[in-house]
Amino acid sequence: MIDTRHRRTAFLIAGCFFMEMLDGTIVSTAAPQLGASLHTAAVSVGLVVTAYLLTVATLIPLSGWLAARYGPRRTMLGAIALFTLASLACAASSDLAELVAMRVLQGVGGAMMVPVGRMVVLGPAAKPDIPRLMAYIVWPGLVAPVVAPLLGGLITTYADWHWLFLVNLPLGLAAFAVTWRLVTGGPQPDSPPLDRIGVLLTCAGLAGVTWTAHLLSGTPTPWATAALLGAASATVLALAVRHLLRAPHPLVALRVLSAPGLRASVVGGTLYWAVVGAVPFLLPLLFEEVFDWSPVKSGALVLFVFVGNIGVKPATTWLMNRFGFRVLLMASTLVLAATMAGCALLTAATPPVLIALLAALSGVARSVGMTGYSVLAVSDTPPERMRDANTLSATLTQTAAGLGIAVAAVALRLGGAISGDPATVYGTAFGVLGLLALLAAVDAFRLHPATGDAVLRPGGGQPTGPAGILTVDRAAAPAPAAE
Repeated sequence: MIDTRHRRTAFLIAGCFFMEMLDGTIVSTAAPQLGASLHTAAVSVGLVVTAYLLTVATLIPLSGWLAARYGPRRTMLGAIALFTLASLACAASSDLAELVAMRVLQGVGGAMMVPVGRMVVLGPAAKPDIPRLMAYIVWPGLVAPVVAPLLGGLITTYADWHWLFLVNLPLGLAAFAVTWRLVTGGPQPDSPPLDRIGVLLTCAGLAGVTWTAHLLSGTPTPWATAALLGAASATVLALAVRHLLRAPHPLVALRVLSAPGLRASVVGGTLYWAVVGAVPFLLPLLFEEVFDWSPVKSGALVLFVFVGNIGVKPATTWLMNRFGFRVLLMASTLVLAATMAGCALLTAATPPVLIALLAALSGVARSVGMTGYSVLAVSDTPPERMRDANTLSATLTQTAAGLGIAVAAVALRLGGAISGDPATVYGTAFGVLGLLALLAAVDAFRLHPATGDAVLRPGGGQPTGPAGILTVDRAAAPAPAAE
């Protein structure tokens, strides 16, 4: 059973996840206002978003070592304080260079908050409690990119761009106070030495991949530079993998990928996160640039993805226990692919009610799928490897979400090369996302039927799930062999 303190800690990490994801997406809405205020081109403001995402993706691998070296309590308090103070500094910035520097500091705090917090919640949890705990943590992070367009539109329409960062202050202060009260844990007495070569190779490779994604999403795209940087980043990451498999105390122990659940989450989950990260980027562009809607109306329609997220969330744990991960992930990936096909057919004449229903169905699929993949990542990982599994999963999730926007931007240019018709351009982009979702469905189909059953409820009890939903027990099954 999950006690009250453990549940409250899970909600705390959920709040941190929401704050981190919101901050990574809300700024995009205000690019014109930021550019005018800072006396720079709106396209240059993309660096404000990229600096944050690059820092988070690059430094997440360090989070596990820092938690072991300094303790989860001290690491989380420091991360939240840094994130909150950097948000205040962002609001006070007077030029683009200063704002980008403060966004880097925000990214340092963001890279440590959620991975360390997830470890605090999941580390001591019994396997059957992990689905509910992960459901508490994940859904706010899925909601943030959906709420961001509407919130950003309201702020830029009725207030000043500084409030894009000032909204973090009450959230950060509340998170710091609750962390001070709830989170415990000091340094590990046997914490490993820092793998400096692993840090250099892993962080450099991830930084290169993230910057390549930024180049691909820019207009015009410097294809030669992006290709060279992408090839160099892939080479560095290959060297990092070679080092991490051989080092006595690697920064991230890649041997945890021998667990079938984590391996499946890495492959299918990465594809899925790329699609999930691209949708809140593409839909507002379609509504505002093609349908000529206001940012507020556009954000209001995208908000129905949030309605789908919330509507299905109480039943997520029940669905896991009733159908298992293989069926659940196959269904969610196929539904996501179908909604991408539906988005490809949207026109300005499509009734808003139909668009809202399509967005809500997409929200249902993303909520179920991402909770499923997040739980699957730690489902059959032994307790002593949880820190490494959590770090690896968080790193790949963040990187995939950033790459999703780059994939969407490249797909838009592919559509533009096919035809100048906006319907073809966006139809092509959503079609590419649908194909990625189908690839994730194929990977889900290949799962062993018993993968992840270690976290499902065995026997004949009916424990209560989120919001009072009863979990339905599945018969215990032997752990799947590595394929």
